Amino acid sequence: MIFGMTTYTFVHVVIGLVGILSGLVVAFGLLAGKRLDLWTATFLTTTVATSVTGFFFPFEGFQPSYVVGAISLVVLGLAIVARYRRHLAGGWRRTYVISAVVALYLNVFVLVVQLFEKVSSLHALAPKGSEPPFVVAQVVVMALFVVLGIAAVKGFRGQPVLIRERPARAA
Repeated sequence: MIFGMTTYTFVHVVIGLVGILSGLVVAFGLLAGKRLDLWTATFLTTTVATSVTGFFFPFEGFQPSYVVGAISLVVLGLAIVARYRRHLAGGWRRTYVISAVVALYLNVFVLVVQLFEKVSSLHALAPKGSEPPFVVAQVVVMALFVVLGIAAVKGFRGQPVLIRERPARAA
């Protein structure tokens, strides 16, 4: 046990926090029109890992977290295709920005849920997770991410990733 968590839970939390922190760096890079390739790779990799590892907790029955994880993986798939297969060409640039911001939002959404479940003072304010303090917190987070997403789409005008040309073969 690490900080009262199983090793698996601890690793999942650390990966998730790295995903959120690197995602925030990427988001601010988008606002400044910068690709930040290493940060982007870190963000996408850790966010995929967070979503995937979330499916392996020993829950019984269907959980709402499965829906969030599935949506996150679809959105991340779009971001990865837009960034690495379509090289941000044309409308794929906007697709990448929107999907990256949505993926980050979903991670932060889950963070807020976990904070209200695990931090006793927050849990006391919203023990069922549907009380006004919880709802207000989630609405504020969503509003911030909508503003961030709009600004990121406008701000990210960096050059597309160049596709390496293969040398011509001798005949």
